[in-house]
Parts: sequence; structure tokens; C-alpha cells
Amino acid sequence: MFSDFAFGIFQESIDTYHIKDDVYQEFSNPYPKDKIEHLLYRKNWIDTVQWHYEDIIRDPAIDPVDALDLKRKIDASNQDRTDLVEYIDSYFLQKYQSVQVKENATINTESPAWAIDRLSILALKIYHMQEEVNRTDASADHIQKCSAKLAVLLEQKRDLSTAIDQLLADIEAGNKYMKVYKQMKMYNDEELNPVLRGQKG
Repeated sequence: MFSDFAFGIFQESIDTYHIKDDVYQEFSNPYPKDKIEHLLYRKNWIDTVQWHYEDIIRDPAIDPVDALDLKRKIDASNQDRTDLVEYIDSYFLQKYQSVQVKENATINTESPAWAIDRLSILALKIYHMQEEVNRTDASADHIQKCSAKLAVLLEQKRDLSTAIDQLLADIEAGNKYMKVYKQMKMYNDEELNPVLRGQKG
């Protein structure tokens, strides 16, 4: 199933990141550029680095200059994340381009890649909640609460994985069709963000 395949790559990315556990470490993609594995690995690496950016920026003692620099990095990361989602959807569009769509086919509320985006984030939640469960310096109450949360996350993974695989099967069978809207983010565009527009010239 594609969801299991993707989740395995996400886990590989997360495990590799945490060897050094450094947001500034060099990125290296082990998969060829023409493979979907390459996109999935890159997608999760972006998510993993951003997860830790979000931890750092919440430090109450962070220097304001450093916080602003980090905010810029988070903005750039969000754009990279969106780009990768669109690349993954392009892969599916190409894969299913010859499918005969049935007359009564319906559209899904989100594209396959945006559902896979949620699975990537869920992989990170599971990893870090498992870390909390495994802590030896935490109270029994903390461990118990985190164990309960981990069980919910694992149930969510099963449900989301089933939904992703069913969506792909429906697209392949012509029961659903893909329609991808490119993200029209306005805040990075000098023509659409009035603050940036005012600084031109």
C-alpha cells in the first residue's frame, strides 16, 4: 500500500535527522531525483526541520534578532513544503493521466499529496510522542498521559493510511478524479502583499 511505503520513507528521514538532531545539518537525499521516494524523503525532511524550528522559536529567552531570522526560515520552509506537495501531486496526475474517469466520478475534499502531507506530520508526532513515552526522567503520570496520546496518534495513522489508499484506489478505478489547485499564497508576492508592494522602488 502506498501509505505504508510513504510512512517508511518518512520514518527513515526522521531517524536520519535525529542522528545529529541539528536544524543546520547538511541535507542529503539518498534517492534518485526521478523517483517518488526522492520527493517523499525531501518532503518529510522539510517537515522535520520545521518541527524543530518551531520548538526553538518558542524559547522565551530567544534573542529577538534570532527570532526574526528564524521566522524568515519558517516562512521559506512553508513555501518549500507547499512546492513539494505540488510536485507529489504532479506525480499522481501523471501516473493516473490515462485513467478513464467514470461519468458519476466525484472529487475528493483534498488531493492525494495534501493527505500525504498530513501523514508526514503524523509520523513526526508519533516519533516525538514515543520519545516522551520512553523518557526515564519523567513522572509516571506524564508517561501514562503520553502513552494514551500515542495510542490515539497510532489510531489516527491507521485511519489516515486507509483513507489515502482508498482515495488512490478510487482514482485508479475512475471513481474519483484529481483536480489540483496551485497554492495562491499572497503574503510572499510583491504584487499581492500590500506591505511588500509599498516597499517596491
